[in-house]
Parts: sequence; structure tokens; C-alpha cells
Amino acid sequence: MAKGGWTEFSSGVSRPESLQRAGAGDAAALPRAQQRVRVQRTKAGKGGKLVTAITGLEIGEAATRSLLKQLKAAAGTGGTLKDGVIELQGDQVAAALSALEQAGFRPKQAGG
Repeated sequence: MAKGGWTEFSSGVSRPESLQRAGAGDAAALPRAQQRVRVQRTKAGKGGKLVTAITGLEIGEAATRSLLKQLKAAAGTGGTLKDGVIELQGDQVAAALSALEQAGFRPKQAGG
């Protein structure tokens, strides 16, 4: 193998099940009201900064980006999409929960 050719984590085999389903298209995904969407505050790996992480979304890439835009507007803060997880800057749990409910999901707060 060539130098730098080791790619254990770049193959699709080690991807989480929810990411594999989301990439398959919207037709195979669960209805929004039946998805297990979790909203939690975390500091892990963020240099001590608080972020609100939203996981468990089983919708397509375009729909996730549209939802991200709605969540950022509702919370009045920045955010990003990383590996199928929406991250909002700061402690935005309450705003994210209400915006997700308005979008048709049944979110739950995870963690403390």
C-alpha cells in the first residue's frame, strides 16, 4: 500500500445506520413524527464552547440543510451540518425543540 493510503474510516462500511438511510433518499425514511430526534447541549471537542447538537434526523441532505436554515433563524445564531448532525452555536435547546415541533418532528431533550 502506498504511503498515506490507509483509509479505515473513509469507507461507507463504518458509517452509522442513520446516515446510510438518510443517503438512500426521502422515500425510505420514516415519517417526521416517528423519528427519534435528540437535542442536547455539549462542549465535547469544541474548545470549551457550548453547542446544541441535533441528532437522529432521517431526512435527505437538501431537507436537512433547509431545516438547518430554519433552526438558525429561529434561534438567531449560527450553525453547521457535520456528518448528519446539526450543530447550533450556544445553548439553544428550547428554541431548537420548538422549531423542530413546528417542522413536524417529535424531538426529545437528551443529556442534562
